[in-house]
Amino acid sequence: MTDPSADVDEESGRAALGRALRYLRERSGKSLSELAGETRYDKSYLYRLEVGQRLSKLAVMEDLDRHYESGGLLVQLWKVARREVFKDRYKEFMRLEPTARIMHTFTLGIPGLLQTEDIARESLSGTQETQEDAELVEEQVVARMGRQQLLHRKPAPSVRIIIDEYALRRAVPETKMWKEQLTHLIDSAQLPSIVLQVLPFSVGHHHLMDGSLTLLWQEDGSSVAYTEGNGCAELIEDPEAVTRYRLSYDRLRDRALPPPESIGFIRGVLKEQRS
Repeated sequence: MTDPSADVDEESGRAALGRALRYLRERSGKSLSELAGETRYDKSYLYRLEVGQRLSKLAVMEDLDRHYESGGLLVQLWKVARREVFKDRYKEFMRLEPTARIMHTFTLGIPGLLQTEDIARESLSGTQETQEDAELVEEQVVARMGRQQLLHRKPAPSVRIIIDEYALRRAVPETKMWKEQLTHLIDSAQLPSIVLQVLPFSVGHHHLMDGSLTLLWQEDGSSVAYTEGNGCAELIEDPEAVTRYRLSYDRLRDRALPPPESIGFIRGVLKEQRS
């Protein structure tokens, strides 16, 4: 057996996770068939996790950590592997987001942090054509759902999200799926750490119409801005530039509906869907 802690820096996070899974299984003296019999997971699925072909959901790693009594090792390795699902331009942002103390976001669509699993899958599917494409989408969905864990950490970050009305009007074809998404937005806004605002069409033209903006503040006071739009993404660390983006966000926030009116607005859109 090979110690899973060896040469971790020289391999991908997913490979390290797979090697740890195999190490723990072999150390316990179990075959894949025996492990499948003791857990609720299929043998072929467990094999694909061990060889790094799949990235599981967080709950799977939590189950296996309990099974092996491995003290959270698999969950920690899963968090590293999850970040690698995102493309290179997202990696630094993904590294900073989980530790942010304050987060301010504006988005033209439903933000990933507040998407249901079905809507995440719908938005990530794009032009998938092959089985390989479908599996990649599933890995990205897992990563996005795992990313939402930061909203429930203790202490939870202070999160303010401004959603353009465009996001609420661009419904998916499946009505039930869209109703669940709108309901999830309303429910999420009840969390004490989340403030949700809607930027209505009546505001007219604004300076962030071409993309999204996220501002992150860390515990030590450092901050970054992250922008996405037209197929490009940029992480801004220069303090003066970050300040300009903060002022830009503040101006947009002042034009958005207040939080109570925003929730009422979303309820109205949901009512329209039900009628």
